[in-house]
Amino acid sequence: MVTVRSIMALAASKGSYIYQMDVHNAFLNGDLLEEGYMVIPSGFAKQGETHKHTENDIVVVLVYVDDLLITGSNQQLLCNTRLDIKKKFKMKDLGELKFFLGIEFSRSNKGILMSQRKYALELISESGLGGAKPTCTPLEMNQKLISVQYDEHINEGIAEGDNILTNTTKYQRLSHMNATLRVVRYIKEAPGLGLLMPAGDTSKLTAYCDSDWGACMETRKSVTGYLVKFGKGLISWKSKKHETVSRSSAKVEFRSMSACTIEITWLI
Repeated sequence: MVTVRSIMALAASKGSYIYQMDVHNAFLNGDLLEEGYMVIPSGFAKQGETHKHTENDIVVVLVYVDDLLITGSNQQLLCNTRLDIKKKFKMKDLGELKFFLGIEFSRSNKGILMSQRKYALELISESGLGGAKPTCTPLEMNQKLISVQYDEHINEGIAEGDNILTNTTKYQRLSHMNATLRVVRYIKEAPGLGLLMPAGDTSKLTAYCDSDWGACMETRKSVTGYLVKFGKGLISWKSKKHETVSRSSAKVEFRSMSACTIEITWLI
């Protein structure tokens, strides 16, 4: 999804059109004698570099199984590219992008809005919270969730690390369910809320990273995280609990900066 968000942010900043195409039949009829996929028409780069360009313009084609997103800086080149692909494959041209991978896309003079309103409404309904009161925050402030097994160890006075290294999902408490339902109630506050990829030409990447030393109450493992913005559009973020216990807060900070630097390098 980082790739999709990045392309959306780039298209919004440049004012580029985005079209969607779909393969009529993605199933194979007969024996597969050689591993492979779609043969990209001549003039396109190989897999991993799927784009077509002239001296001043470029077309980018994102391929996900049997769905294609096509965007670029030149409208005529976009039309020619779609025609080239339709000559090689049996395709359905779905026009401008509206819905892709469960995400709804809407465009205005402010940019491109990505949201999951349909999925959010289904989640609220399936959770039985259609009549519940919404909440303005996903979690209570400074809330820490612990497992039943950890709680039992504490009560028994057995707090050694080896005894409490456990997967909390196997020993969930009522607090875990309440926290989950609170997240759904938070979504209910604004089910159509999404990510806006703003219009306006930019090529600036901005990144932030942080760490929480010894954040896990059970294992004292640290959590690091980062986010990256293209202009004012959020395109990448990640948080991670580390496998080992860090002996210093400085070490965790360096881990956070390292992960962030790797992501920036890849995006560039």
